[in-house]
Amino acid sequence: GTGQWPGGNGAVRKIRFHESMEAGILSNRRLTRPFGLAGGCDALPGITTVERTSGKLEVLDSTASVTVAPGDAIVIETPGGGGYGKP
Repeated sequence: GTGQWPGGNGAVRKIRFHESMEAGILSNRRLTRPFGLAGGCDALPGITTVERTSGKLEVLDSTASVTVAPGDAIVIETPGGGGYGKP
């Protein structure tokens, strides 16, 4: 989030699968954004997607399980931090 002192960056993790399996995620800050303080702005929420080999993208809920095939990938984008102080 923006602010006199901006919040930190989130991280992006991409996990590609080599065989079919069931994968699950338990995450937070997907609906509620990390908040800013003292006038700072909220950060963007996180998102988790499945990239299918066909090119199709599927957005997962914060708690989800999904069947993946060889070549599919799960991309986990964690949120950054909210800003502190008025921008």
